[in-house]
Amino acid sequence: MGRLSINSQENSRKLILKLRGRTSRGCGTCWYAFLLGTLQAQTVTLTFTGRDATTNTYVQLSRIEITDLTQGWTETLTFPDTVAILTVGTGIDESVAKGGFGLSQNNPNPFTGTTDVNLTVADAGTVMLEIVDGNGRIVGANNYSPLPMGTNQFRVSLSAAGTYVLTARQNGKSSSIKMVCNGAGNGNALEYMGAVSQSLRTQNRAKGNINHAFAYGDAMTYKGYAEKYGMEIEGEIKAQTQILSESITLLVDYSTFFPPCPSTLTDIDGNTYNTVQIGQQCWMKENLRTTKYADNTPIAQGSEPSTTTAYWYYPNNDASNKYTYGLLYNWPAVMRNASSSNTNPSGVQGICPTGWHVPSDAEWTQLTDYVSSQSEYVCGSANTYIAKALASTTGWNGSTETCAVGNTLADNNATGFSALPAGAYFAMYNYFGYYAYFWSATESWSSFAYSRYLYSNYAYVHYNGYGKSYGLSVRCLRD
Repeated sequence: MGRLSINSQENSRKLILKLRGRTSRGCGTCWYAFLLGTLQAQTVTLTFTGRDATTNTYVQLSRIEITDLTQGWTETLTFPDTVAILTVGTGIDESVAKGGFGLSQNNPNPFTGTTDVNLTVADAGTVMLEIVDGNGRIVGANNYSPLPMGTNQFRVSLSAAGTYVLTARQNGKSSSIKMVCNGAGNGNALEYMGAVSQSLRTQNRAKGNINHAFAYGDAMTYKGYAEKYGMEIEGEIKAQTQILSESITLLVDYSTFFPPCPSTLTDIDGNTYNTVQIGQQCWMKENLRTTKYADNTPIAQGSEPSTTTAYWYYPNNDASNKYTYGLLYNWPAVMRNASSSNTNPSGVQGICPTGWHVPSDAEWTQLTDYVSSQSEYVCGSANTYIAKALASTTGWNGSTETCAVGNTLADNNATGFSALPAGAYFAMYNYFGYYAYFWSATESWSSFAYSRYLYSNYAYVHYNGYGKSYGLSVRCLRD
């Protein structure tokens, strides 16, 4: 027996009708039953699961975008739907496009006793509906007149379990679908339920049922989306030829996703700061200049160093420097009695505004490692020569050293970090215009804590422990 090639539901229906017209007793029924089994619309069921592309842990998908490149359609499943049912054959959209006449797939399918089906007609008039069982017997038929133009809903009731074909005919046009009944119906019946609005058609669509044309071997793409921090993360596209039902894992870079920086933040004193995102960290782009903690507790202005009392100081002992260079703080002011931390994130709010924290030494290392890994931020051939990329284009004393911060200031600040040389307070005011020192939340030993600093005459970022009584600048990181 030769292989049957079926191009469309319409061609299939014509072939069935032709075979049903055979006069040979028994043989026609055998051929019809065989052909019906061959032509029965099949379904491909796809179950989607989200996974983090880095950690391979489960991710809840907010929506799934399914595209059939062969047929030229895109459909979206939204949470909590994770299952797509593709019906092999010509979909309702294509049927309606070819003359404005077509049956949609019944819902539910398979069904127990009763199911609903929609029929779209372009012209008002008489429509013939016929139900045929797997043995070629007509088990239900009716003429409906006048049927209004548009989409109309019918209710099908069947008593016996089996596979059935429902066919609609009008003015030489026809459309057929396969229905699978599990039995338990109260007799066989076709009942007209009335015209259906677009919103009702959408509402009544079976969960996960993709009502578009699909064929075995179609080129498909699948993309998952997830939500984090109130933002949608777009996953990787998975492309494949679809033949069988299967479970499909969609990857999303979830654990490494961080929302972009807000453009500004404001502290308790009403000072507004610009921000910058460098890699996956969101930094203040300016030095902190608050004189209060986030709960409005004041910090005293210092006139001497202290390892126990929280103090702030004007850079170079000049109040006019506050707006541009921020303030200097000793470590007790920065930490506000919090314990040393070298975790990432540090978990120390300290002197920072709500939602922000004092960076640990590990977080400073994350910054410098990232900048060193990006060629556009490196000066010369040494990947440690990154100070220029972090330093502001103003305020620095000049230098003739190659790649030094003070050499050609216009080439500075590729990262946007905008480090300014506010100097330090070491019982006297020192190094204004030469050094930018920044506290971390990490002790180096009992009376010292780690600082990162830039020097106008050097090309790299320094790392050292300084006395907790020293007044240095502060940059905060977003939580």
